[in-house]
Amino acid sequence: MYSMTGYGRGEYKSGGLELTVEIKTVNNRYLDVSVKSPRIFTAHEETVRSIVREYLTRGHADIYISYSDKRERQKNLYLDEETAKSYVLAGKRLKELFPDIIDDTSVSNVLRYPEVLKAEDCAVADDEILTALKTALKIALENLNAMRETEGKKLEKDMLSRMKTINSLVGDVEKRAPLVAENYRQKLTQKMAKLLEGVEIDEGRLLTETAVFADKSNIDEELTRLHSHISQFKEICLEKLVGRKLDFLVQEFNRETNTICSKSNDLEITRLGLALKNEIEKVREQVQNVE
Repeated sequence: MYSMTGYGRGEYKSGGLELTVEIKTVNNRYLDVSVKSPRIFTAHEETVRSIVREYLTRGHADIYISYSDKRERQKNLYLDEETAKSYVLAGKRLKELFPDIIDDTSVSNVLRYPEVLKAEDCAVADDEILTALKTALKIALENLNAMRETEGKKLEKDMLSRMKTINSLVGDVEKRAPLVAENYRQKLTQKMAKLLEGVEIDEGRLLTETAVFADKSNIDEELTRLHSHISQFKEICLEKLVGRKLDFLVQEFNRETNTICSKSNDLEITRLGLALKNEIEKVREQVQNVE
């Protein structure tokens, strides 16, 4: 089981090239990846997302990439023709305005003017930089998953502990359920005796009313399904990717508990049902953090 919240860091250092990848994740219904990096990596963001999808299936991930390239290598220069042309034309115009000025324009001089020659230092990411990126990214993801797995074990322990509480509450409801119809029969007998003072009570009618009430308030099916859900919950927790399954199962827990509360017509069972809903909500909150 993995938590959707975590942090991972990966580094690559070799021959003057240093690259660092940091990843922070939080819970999210679907996988959402945000890449924050220098422009040199803009064309490779889909490669980054593709690698992330190998490690994550849900959650929001912020990925931060930084690098320093101090390798000794030949730098390519390119001529900004429009800038050079502007300088030359400006010089000619200046000569027209001031004919006495000595014209010392030469190729060497123009090349020294600002922005005429530019280094193609950051134009593209070469193979070594891409290798560094992939290496650091995978290390960061592995560290991230190690942390997420540790957090996942804590979440699993907490949810299974609450599942024991839920199982105990369901057991209390089971013990109380058979008494509901009998309590209703006694209350109905007392009410009829008070209203029909001195008149013999029709036992047949009383039994019929009690049977109808018992049928309407019967919660055996809901209790059976709750026991089944508890068993399924424990089995699912043994898997790696459980978030979506547990999310659906918790909805079923709520559905059965709501039905019990609406059908019970008994103060004690309603109290137990509310305690059940409270524990189920706590489990639901934890499930939101599980991948």
